[in-house]
Amino acid sequence: MLNRNEIWAGLVFGILLPVFSFVLLYQVFSLLEVKGAASGAGFSPNFRERTLAIVAIALNMIPLNIFRRRRWDLSMRGVVIATGVLAFVWLFKYGIGLF
Repeated sequence: MLNRNEIWAGLVFGILLPVFSFVLLYQVFSLLEVKGAASGAGFSPNFRERTLAIVAIALNMIPLNIFRRRRWDLSMRGVVIATGVLAFVWLFKYGIGLF
């Protein structure tokens, strides 16, 4: 974990964690689908991608809680900003099709 109480450190961590976790989760589900353990039949065309993206964004609550316990307010602020930006990107990309 980063040992810095700076906004840029929170921003970097708040963006990289969801990106890497999305890629990892997507690969796990792709592997499960190839092996026959998971199926995307019956769902909307981008259901898995949309759901994994929101789960990856929600994983930012883990470092947010760690930074809160350490009282690293600036790093916590960076994670909150990154989470907000990613949430708006998610709404822009997938929200139009939902409403």
